[in-house]
Amino acid sequence: MSTQIPVSHMAFVRARAGRSTELGARLSALIEPTRIAPGCLSFSLQHSQCDPQLWLVSGFWTHQQAMTAYFSTPAMQIFAELVQELVVDSLDFHTFKEVSTAQALGQTQSWVHKMAG
Repeated sequence: MSTQIPVSHMAFVRARAGRSTELGARLSALIEPTRIAPGCLSFSLQHSQCDPQLWLVSGFWTHQQAMTAYFSTPAMQIFAELVQELVVDSLDFHTFKEVSTAQALGQTQSWVHKMAG
């Protein structure tokens, strides 16, 4: 029997000057549909308290397959649209997996995808 390891993603999304309100409104459309996606444990949208252009989109998933399947849904198209429509100045997307203390001492690899900026 295999044990599934919880995984997560974080996207730091910086709006272009004057576009932060629009960015927040468009990203907020992801909240409810994502929270009911298969394997989603939690999903949130946060706005920086000290940088009005910076937003954080984060999700926690039961396992890698659930997160990967979600990334293939039409909902994820919003990120490409935001970049193409010049609403986003930069988008840094990171994925993570849970590790034990022993693994953390010997493992430093993390995937980082810089999508714009």
